Amino acid sequence: MKAAMPAPKDGPRVNEEIRSREVQLIDATGDNKGVVATETAIGLAQAAGLDLVEIAPNSTPPVAKILDYGKYKFQAQKKAAEARKKQKVVEIKEIKLRPMIDDHDYQVKMRSMQRFFEEGDKVKITLRFRGREMAHQELGYKLLQRVKEDTDKISKVESEPRFEGRQMVMLLAPR
Repeated sequence: MKAAMPAPKDGPRVNEEIRSREVQLIDATGDNKGVVATETAIGLAQAAGLDLVEIAPNSTPPVAKILDYGKYKFQAQKKAAEARKKQKVVEIKEIKLRPMIDDHDYQVKMRSMQRFFEEGDKVKITLRFRGREMAHQELGYKLLQRVKEDTDKISKVESEPRFEGRQMVMLLAPR
């Protein structure tokens, strides 16, 4: 039986994990020391009481920096958490209409649509046709054009009105 392969480590390689013969060394103060043998660089890092961390492994030779790895990892975690906090998930809200909608009902739908745009969400407008309404598809198209004109200042059309079975769909995104 073979021994299992070690799990690949996430994050940069540190000290003896660096496989290249020589590295582009940046010391603890940020000065570029040029191309140095990896063993020499590890020795310099240990003499300073710090770690040799591979910053740019894909360049030739790889760039390594002398720094405190624990502190580096903590800063990276903090930065990632901050980025997650600032991230906004865009939701798609759906507004359902009928071709013969009354003016007051239309205004209510428009107010809720405006609120969705202010929150930064996209709005999918679904216009459902029932029974003989399918014979008057131009009424539905006119209604969606009216919605597009009324929301023109606060939104942009992401997908034009199109048919999906017995319903017409249009997608709007906030400006």
